[in-house]
Amino acid sequence: MPTIDRRTFLKLMGLSATAGGAGLLSACDNKSTPVTAAPVTASAKLSDDFYDLPMKGNVRILHTTDFHGQLQPVYFREPNVNLGVGDAFGRPPHLVGKKLLDEMGLKPGTPESYAYTYLDFENAAAKFGKMGGFPQMKTLLDRLREQAGGRQNTVTLDGGDLWQGSGTSLWTRGVDMVEASNILGIDVMVGHWEFTYKEEEVLSNVSLFKGDFIGQNVRVKEDSLMDEGYSTMVEKFDGRGLYDEDAGLAFQPYVIKEINGAKICIVGQAFPRTANANPPEFFPDWSFGLREDDMIELVQAIREEEEPDAVVLLSHNGMDVDIKMAERVPGLNAVFGGHTHDGVPKPVKVKNVEGNECWVTNAGSNGKFVGVMDFDIADGKVKGMSYNMMPILANELPADKEMQAYIDQMRSTKYDENIVESRVSAMHYNKNRLGKTYAEILGEKLAIADRVLYRRGNFMGTWDQVLCNALREEYDADVAMSAGVRWGTTTLKGDWITMEDVMTQCSMTYGETYVSEMTGKDLLNVLEQVADNLFDPDPYLQSGGDMVRVGGLDYTIDPSKPLYERITNARLDNGHLIEADQKYKVAGWAQVNRTPEGRLMWDVVHDYIINNKGKDNVLKLDKINHPELVNVTSNPGIADYPGKAS
Repeated sequence: MPTIDRRTFLKLMGLSATAGGAGLLSACDNKSTPVTAAPVTASAKLSDDFYDLPMKGNVRILHTTDFHGQLQPVYFREPNVNLGVGDAFGRPPHLVGKKLLDEMGLKPGTPESYAYTYLDFENAAAKFGKMGGFPQMKTLLDRLREQAGGRQNTVTLDGGDLWQGSGTSLWTRGVDMVEASNILGIDVMVGHWEFTYKEEEVLSNVSLFKGDFIGQNVRVKEDSLMDEGYSTMVEKFDGRGLYDEDAGLAFQPYVIKEINGAKICIVGQAFPRTANANPPEFFPDWSFGLREDDMIELVQAIREEEEPDAVVLLSHNGMDVDIKMAERVPGLNAVFGGHTHDGVPKPVKVKNVEGNECWVTNAGSNGKFVGVMDFDIADGKVKGMSYNMMPILANELPADKEMQAYIDQMRSTKYDENIVESRVSAMHYNKNRLGKTYAEILGEKLAIADRVLYRRGNFMGTWDQVLCNALREEYDADVAMSAGVRWGTTTLKGDWITMEDVMTQCSMTYGETYVSEMTGKDLLNVLEQVADNLFDPDPYLQSGGDMVRVGGLDYTIDPSKPLYERITNARLDNGHLIEADQKYKVAGWAQVNRTPEGRLMWDVVHDYIINNKGKDNVLKLDKINHPELVNVTSNPGIADYPGKAS
C-alpha cells in the first residue's frame, strides 16, 4: 500500500480547505428519523418595495462573489458554527443565528433571517424557496442599475470563485460561467478557483470575459519571464498573462472606472494562498501571496498619480484578512470581499493606521446576495456612503429571458469524448455519460435524503459525512478525510439527491481519490496543523477554510489551545483509541502535490448513494462524526451544536 508523508498529506487535505463556513441541522441530526419532506407552502409574499433601493449619491457599486458555478437557484444553509478567535471573537462574520440577527437589527422568521442564518431552516426553505440563480440575479441587477439612473452610473464587481463548483463548469472548463457573467454584466473580477484550470484555459477564459480580470498580487515567476514557451502562450491571447513584464505582473493590478462624473479605482487581490491550497501544476508560471507592502505602495501611488475620487479593493482574501488589511493599508474607502462566504448585512467599519474609515463587506456565496454600495461623491471627495445587502429570493424575481435561454441551451449540450474530468488520461471522460445531455446527467435521481444535507460548518456537515462514508466504503478505510470547503449547496430532507447535488459538492479539476497508510501520530498531527490553520489568532496565518472533515473518527478539540494541544481523545467509530505507532488506512481526495489514480470523487459518491439507499429509496446516515468541542460555549459563533460542547 502506498504511503504519504505527513507534510504532503497536510497540504493536500488541510490547506485545500480554503472556502469557508459552518452549519448544523438540530440536536438530533445524528439519529435516524422517519423521512418527511419539509411542508410545502405558498411562497411568502414580500413587501412591494423589498427590492426598491433608490440610489443615495451618484455612484453605485454592485458586488457579487463566490457563485461557485451555480447558475440555477439553490438551497444553501448558513452556519451555526463560525468561531472567531483573537480580535475576531464576537465580531462579524463570527456571529450565528439569533446573535447575528440581534447584531444586525433583523428579526426571526423574516426573509432576512432565512437568508443570513440557519434558524428554522427547513420551514423557512419551504416558505421562501430557493435562492440565487443567474436569471433572477440578472433581473435584480438590471433593476438596481435602473434605480441608479442607468448602467452608466454603476459598476458590477465579482470577487472570484465564479468559474468552479458545478458539473457544467467542470465539463466546459469554466466557459459556461464566463459566458453567463458576460450576460450578467460583470465589469471587473478577481480569481481563486479560476486558477485551478490550466494556464492556457485561464487565459482563454480571460480573453472571452468582456470585463477586466485584475490582481495586483499575481506575478509571473522570474524563470517564466525568460521562457519562450510562456511568451508564446501569452502572445496567443493578445498579451493576457503578462500585463507588465518589468514588474512581473501577470494581470492588470487595478482599473479606473469613470462613473457618473466620478473617478473610481478598483484594486484587485486574488486569493493569496492559491499556490498552497491548489495543485501548482495548473499554474507553473504564476506565484501568489498577500503582498501587503506592495498593496500599500500601490494604493499610495494611485492616490498620488491617478487622483481618484475613491479607491476600493476587490478581494478574495477572506473577511478576517480583509479587515486586517483595511486597518494596515491607508487610502482604501471600501473592501468588497470574498472567499469565506460570509453573508454580512452590514459592513464592518474599520479605522486604518491614518485614522480614516474603511468599510469591509462580504457578499456571501452561491448567488444568494447582491451587495450594493452607493457613494455620494462631490468635489473630488467622498461625502457619504450607504450599503445594503439584497437577498436573492428566486420565487420573488422573474427569470431574465436571455439568461434563462442561455442556461437551457448550454445544459442541452451533449457530453462527448472531448470532456476532461481528471488529471489522469484514462479518466478524462466517462464512457457511461457519452451522448447524454448535461441536463440528463445532472438530473439523475440517486436517493431520498433522510435529513437536511448541508456543507457549511467549522467542523462537520451532513453532506461531508456522505462524502467521508463514500470514501471509507470505496477503500475499506479506517478513516476518511475530506477538505473543509464551503461551496456545496444544501439538499432538503425528503428531497431526491440528484447527480447535480453531488457535483456541487465535489466538482473540481483534481477530484481523484486515494488511500494511504498513516501512523496515529501523523494522523493526529494533520488534525492539529489544520486546526492551527483555522484557529491561529492572526488572520494572515489562516487560509479561510474550515476543519478537515473526518469520517470514522471522533475526537475532542479545544480551539483555545496552542498547536499540538488542541486534539485529544481521538477514537475510531468502534471505540479504538488512536495509538501513535499503529498504522491506519486513510482515504481521501483532492490531492494537491501528486495525482492519485483512484476513481473520481463524484463517481465514488454516486455509487455509494445508489448502493446504500434502502428499499424506500432513502439514504440513511446512522452517525455524524461531530467532534466534541471544548471552551466554546461563551463564543457567539456557535449555537445549537448537535455534538458535545462545553
